[in-house]
Amino acid sequence: MSVPTEHHRQSAEVRIAVISGSVRKERMAPTIARWVVAAIDDAAVDLIDLAEVTLPDDSLLWPGGGPRSEVADRIAAADGFVFVTPEYNHSYPAALKRLIDWHYGEWRFKPATVVAYGVQGGYAAIEHLRGVLAELGVVTTRRATGLRTPWQFLDDRDRYTPEPELTQGLTASLAELRWWADLLAEARRDRPLPA
Repeated sequence: MSVPTEHHRQSAEVRIAVISGSVRKERMAPTIARWVVAAIDDAAVDLIDLAEVTLPDDSLLWPGGGPRSEVADRIAAADGFVFVTPEYNHSYPAALKRLIDWHYGEWRFKPATVVAYGVQGGYAAIEHLRGVLAELGVVTTRRATGLRTPWQFLDDRDRYTPEPELTQGLTASLAELRWWADLLAEARRDRPLPA
């Protein structure tokens, strides 16, 4: 009887990019992103704050290409993504759409989950992002995290301290993300989609 060996992927470190999707001066995205980062304990995390990213001029963008952005390699290195976004006018911010549009192959066949926030919980932003990400070959988790008025849950040091149910929901979303990250990394490596 043979003894099963541990699968190669399980021993490799998974990389999750947490993308803070707001560039406004008065914004919650970095605070929420730090809450997300603190909840990830089984992967390497790369926090990408869009307020610190300069993308090339949109006049240089063409379908599936254009100059490489300063974060293209970081996105390409990620095995999965957490998009932290506010809801603006029943959708997500233009800065986040620009980041998504400036990349193509870097997103393909990787998983993502969304943590959105707003007065009503950010659910319209979640649904808009799912459609765009699907077009890029991104698998979004069934679970997503919507945060209603998170600015009401800041402690005296401006840390986000939600009710335990929200933290449990985030943990479930991250577990699903990790499952997809392992599965899709294996598929990209062993069974790439023919061109």
